[in-house]
Amino acid sequence: MSETPIEYCLKLSNMACSDPDVDFDSIPLAALNVTVRKKLGLYLNPKNAVAADWMAVAESMDFTYLEIKNYAASKNPTTMVLDDWQARSSGATVGRLLSILKKVERNDIVEDLQPLIDDNVRRYCVNQKKSAAPLQVQEVDSCFPRTPERNAMTLEDDPEGAPELFDAFICYCQSDFHFVHEMIRELEQTDYKLKLCVFDRDVLPGSCVWTITSELIEKRCKRMVVVISDEYLDSDACDFQTKFALSLCPGARNKRLIPVVYKTMTKPFPSILRFLTICDYTKPCTQAWFWVRLAKALSLP
Repeated sequence: MSETPIEYCLKLSNMACSDPDVDFDSIPLAALNVTVRKKLGLYLNPKNAVAADWMAVAESMDFTYLEIKNYAASKNPTTMVLDDWQARSSGATVGRLLSILKKVERNDIVEDLQPLIDDNVRRYCVNQKKSAAPLQVQEVDSCFPRTPERNAMTLEDDPEGAPELFDAFICYCQSDFHFVHEMIRELEQTDYKLKLCVFDRDVLPGSCVWTITSELIEKRCKRMVVVISDEYLDSDACDFQTKFALSLCPGARNKRLIPVVYKTMTKPFPSILRFLTICDYTKPCTQAWFWVRLAKALSLP
């Protein structure tokens, strides 16, 4: 009988991942940490007359000419390419990345970074092993976690009943809260009757922010609206929420994440969201359709 992916990862946890039997194509690109990505940038960012740079890698990942031209304006185009590839493609794996580096004849990178990549993959497999351990409970009465923290996250949660559900989680920074108030008026207090999850209004205090946020985005909210602004780009919380939501829907197959721009920006639009259709409130000629389009997207099954 062949091994399952989980069983295979368990076997890898105490092995050196440079073993030729290891299937790197089963390891997602998310397994590579910041250190490895920075070192890849050190190799690929400089233009090199005799060796392939990040542009050749991006072409092999099927990025378009215009996308590559936009990345060229970044200080670290390699990191941006990796982040976008990871967000938009279910085939973004460690094995595929290594194959691309070999295809563009950058075996020097593969050889130099192999120990670090092996260590990252080993750590990923160990974490998979931990998460795969079964929880022994006396009774299972719901698909939702039944710990006290997750049973009482929001104002309307009933600890003895079903958890409160929402049409959308609103990702925003504090400086944009006035627009969130307008969103509440337009989407909740009109005929649309949508139910939004606004963290400062709906979430009870005293719980771990990251645990509660991920639980809400993944299991309580059908979609997430991201309010994009210059301040958003500097928010660690917004960055976490956006990347977590993108990881749940590679390639945006179910319109789970909806970017919204409500004021003119002076900083570049986040590259990780460039492949998504945005809802733009800054254009006077289309502003009249803004709330209708957003409400329709949030109302989809």
